Amino acid sequence: MTEKKEEEETPLENVEDDRVEETEDESTHEEVSKNSPSEDQESDVEQEGGNVNSPSVEFKNKKKKKQRALMELRCRVEDAIVGNYLLGKPNKKLGPDESFRREMEPREITLWGVPLLPSKGHQGTDIVLLKFLRAKDYKVLEAFEMLRRMLKWRKEYKTDEILEEELGCDLKNVVYLNSVDKEGHPLCYTFYGPFRDRELYNRTFGSEEKRQEFLRWRVQFMERGIQKLSFKDGGVDSMVHVTDLKHSPGPDMKELRSLSNKTLVLLQENYPELIQKNIVINAPLWYYVVHVLRSRLLSQRTKKKFVFARPSNVTKTLLKFVEPEELPSQYGGLKREKDGDFTPEDKASRLKVKPSTNACIEIPVAEGGLTMVWDLTVVGWDVYYKEEFVPDDEGSYKILLQERKRLGQSVRNSFYISEPGKMVITIENWTFKNKRVLYRSKAKPTLPMYIYLNK
Repeated sequence: MTEKKEEEETPLENVEDDRVEETEDESTHEEVSKNSPSEDQESDVEQEGGNVNSPSVEFKNKKKKKQRALMELRCRVEDAIVGNYLLGKPNKKLGPDESFRREMEPREITLWGVPLLPSKGHQGTDIVLLKFLRAKDYKVLEAFEMLRRMLKWRKEYKTDEILEEELGCDLKNVVYLNSVDKEGHPLCYTFYGPFRDRELYNRTFGSEEKRQEFLRWRVQFMERGIQKLSFKDGGVDSMVHVTDLKHSPGPDMKELRSLSNKTLVLLQENYPELIQKNIVINAPLWYYVVHVLRSRLLSQRTKKKFVFARPSNVTKTLLKFVEPEELPSQYGGLKREKDGDFTPEDKASRLKVKPSTNACIEIPVAEGGLTMVWDLTVVGWDVYYKEEFVPDDEGSYKILLQERKRLGQSVRNSFYISEPGKMVITIENWTFKNKRVLYRSKAKPTLPMYIYLNK
């Protein structure tokens, strides 16, 4: 199959720049698009000896280079599948009739549920191939060899069967998937705190067999996460990993440290561009030293995906990527498991409290016979708050629901209201920094308990 024929059959309009680069250079790209000359103007610039190295020309040349790289990789993959040597060396002993038959009926090879044969025209094929190209900075031969090594590894490791295996029975609280980020990427949380339990640590890492089982369990979980991805135009085809190092064992736990290194390298080599961000939170000082040493094993592209947050900045950092309604309450968000009061569609309001000032959140209640439920969190904490109900009737008394208290976690509270009035939540910020308050509320028709008791 020639490159010219392939280009005529399959357009390359959907080739995009790497998402990380787009995020970092978004302002530059916007400026380029606003000031980009028309095709006629570009030709005039070239003819008149103008600045052919303008940002718009560079951007177009870069895009064309990536298109050519994808075209070449398509051709290599097509030839390798048709020639039956994508997973190994070509069979030179095949006769012309057998070679023709295999060309007419090429072997079905899929990756993450996506056919790899470009001529099948599956919309996910380009998306998958582009991941290998991005991982290797659009060096076609290196991307092709990476794909071959990865497919060989998957065959030997039997990853297509791994989801059926019983692995990690003791590790259900170590890794789990929970909600999505602002762009729809699945969020995968990993906790190392449970490994402070020496009994669990020894059961998990006590022998080479156990350590290999742990590594296989990590691969299994990655495969489960991939099932939530969508390899199609406009789909979400990567996930975000959040690693929580709170109460994690120290650097002397060499087995855990070694397996963490192996896991990172394994994911880098066999799951290219499937992790959009690696967010490390509650990182102790010793971890930064370990990470610098471990970085020698990682590509520059993988290193750029890491984001670090010290304990005091966990909520602020995570809210850059995750909406408060999707962020677990343990990290300063509003999401709670098995929540019967709110859903992610119940969006939070925002309030800024200036330094050394008070601010009030007022929630009006037009009628009685309701139970008001509210969520409250403050980015950075370190404030005081008070909750009270103020009736509209001047002859009624205010009801203090929560005395002045230092806020150190997300708050969920409720109160049955028998008459019209308003809920008033006072926030006192005696720090020298602005504080951001996130809150939401909902009224639920309710009968008071004494009615049920008198029935």
